[in-house]
Amino acid sequence: MNKFEQLGLNESLLLAIKDLGFENPSEVQEKAIPVLLEQNTDLVALAQTGTGKTAAFGFPLIQKIDAEDKSTQALILSPTRELCLQITNEIKQYSKYVKGLHTVAVYGGASITDQAREIKRGAQVIVATPGRMQDMINRGLVNIKNINYCILDEADEMLNMGFYEDIVAILSDTPDEKKTWLFSATMPAEVARIAKKFMSEPVEITVGHKNSGSATVSHEFYCVNARDRYEALKRLADANPDIFSVVFCRTKRDTQAVAEKLIEDGYSAAALHGDLSQAQRDGVMKSFRGRQIQMLVATDVAARGIDVDNITHVVNYQLPDEIETYNHRSGRTGRAGKLGTSIVIITKSELRKISSIERIIQQKFQEKTIPSGIEICEIQLLHLANKIKDTEVDHEIDSYLPAINEVLDGLSKEELIKKMVSVEFNRFINYYKKKRDISGEGGERSERSSEPREIRAGDPVRYFVNIGSRDDFDWMQLKDFLKDTLDLGRDDVFKVDVKEGFSFFNTDGEHTDKVMSILNGFDLNGRRINVEISKNDGGSRERRDHNGRSGGGRSSGGERRGSAGGGSFGPRKEGGFKSERSAAPKEGSFRSDRSSSSERPRREGGFNRDSAPKREPGSFQREERAPRRSEGSNESPAGRSFEAAKSRRPRKS
Repeated sequence: MNKFEQLGLNESLLLAIKDLGFENPSEVQEKAIPVLLEQNTDLVALAQTGTGKTAAFGFPLIQKIDAEDKSTQALILSPTRELCLQITNEIKQYSKYVKGLHTVAVYGGASITDQAREIKRGAQVIVATPGRMQDMINRGLVNIKNINYCILDEADEMLNMGFYEDIVAILSDTPDEKKTWLFSATMPAEVARIAKKFMSEPVEITVGHKNSGSATVSHEFYCVNARDRYEALKRLADANPDIFSVVFCRTKRDTQAVAEKLIEDGYSAAALHGDLSQAQRDGVMKSFRGRQIQMLVATDVAARGIDVDNITHVVNYQLPDEIETYNHRSGRTGRAGKLGTSIVIITKSELRKISSIERIIQQKFQEKTIPSGIEICEIQLLHLANKIKDTEVDHEIDSYLPAINEVLDGLSKEELIKKMVSVEFNRFINYYKKKRDISGEGGERSERSSEPREIRAGDPVRYFVNIGSRDDFDWMQLKDFLKDTLDLGRDDVFKVDVKEGFSFFNTDGEHTDKVMSILNGFDLNGRRINVEISKNDGGSRERRDHNGRSGGGRSSGGERRGSAGGGSFGPRKEGGFKSERSAAPKEGSFRSDRSSSSERPRREGGFNRDSAPKREPGSFQREERAPRRSEGSNESPAGRSFEAAKSRRPRKS
């Protein structure tokens, strides 16, 4: 008996499964399908990207739908257009033997009139993005007041993208008695809030550990100088000649810039981000699925719909702002039981982030060095030799052989091999012999040890904390929050410096253990606080308040003493996953001393520059930064009382 038969699926689904070539259900399918078929229940399923979640909810949904009833019976919400279209296509494949069952995709970038017309003809299943679905509800183009099932796919990512209000509004328009199935890779507080509000005693299914990474993906990091980030990316591509990868950047601007540079340097690459039209995005994805593109450079949002087989590598050109996002990125590879590699390119200042990711994914990273030019040339030489060996001969060449033999007459076997190989190999050897070796320029694993520098009880210790003005703190409110949370005296917390997405503060060394143990992992309105010890003690040991007056510092004689000057300190880039809204400057990603194109080795199959998605006008303009508020400034929190500050304090979860 087929293993899918044992799950209780009907004949029409089993026929479709056979056509698709599915043999064994994945773990999430084995756990979810029987529950959804046998019980009329809500469900929360936590499983990594690429584990077969679409089939896990798609099979039982199709079996429960009444195909003779043309009204809308199920709504599936997904975060992006690409994922919406992908789910729609898969549901159609699963239901091809179910006569009369129709599925319609509803997403932005396409005609809303055409989509409304398709629904009106009869669509038992609607797959939609939250924004377009809410628009259609507001216009009265769709009726979901009588649906039986609502599925939230990639729920964590939808909420991460700011769709919380849309999702709440959409779910509020559905009947209370419907069944809600929530599928997610991670379980942040916002997802739990949705589940608590709209679900009743859901069955919980977890594949692996909550928020953990896939066992089929290995994790590597390479530490380089910031100016060498792009050069490191090229070397990693050259060291993996058969690479078929997704390269993740944080912003649309960086995504476009990296893709253009790769194309210019002869790599088959393209960009995928939100500034592309739907037609451009479809064209890029078609080329990537057809392997015309070897390196797809993408933002996190645009990549949510990427479901492409046999991706060998995920490259984190820049780490994401949220640790959980790393899980989504690495889930692009190692799918369907195949092995994959997730690569992170970082600088010394980011090393501590690796430890944070390891704790979440419950897997260890392997530290590696960027291959040297000689190593890359050796890899490329062996790759070329194997490529020649494995090439199938087309006998149409036979008629040209006499002329070719005449040209090559007089060359020995060894000379012929050398010349053939040199045609390709010389490009790499000529390029890399002019390049300095960037391997070994990063930091050792020990440098990111969580052990702090030697701290004596009386020494001031400066901390980085990942909360700031966007969390409704100014320096005084943050100081009061820290003082109360840590149960310290007024003068025990000093030199508080608040930026938009992060802050710094000092305590004496005797309080370090308390600070690290209490604040790390503290829940601030559903967001985990992360605290790290800065290598800098903040300069002078005088404890200045916002007026520049002494805030309790003592001289050797125990007396208080006044001080002049400001007490503001610039932000450090160490540790912490900062928000995109952070005022901290991003590290330089690209080198200004670009080599001329004649120096660079060109790769086969590269796109012409003209075929690359073009930058939108003004996309490289400098972003405006929000004004910073710090302890050293002269502004005062007018109208804000200490009691008001205390009222904002979160309670420890």
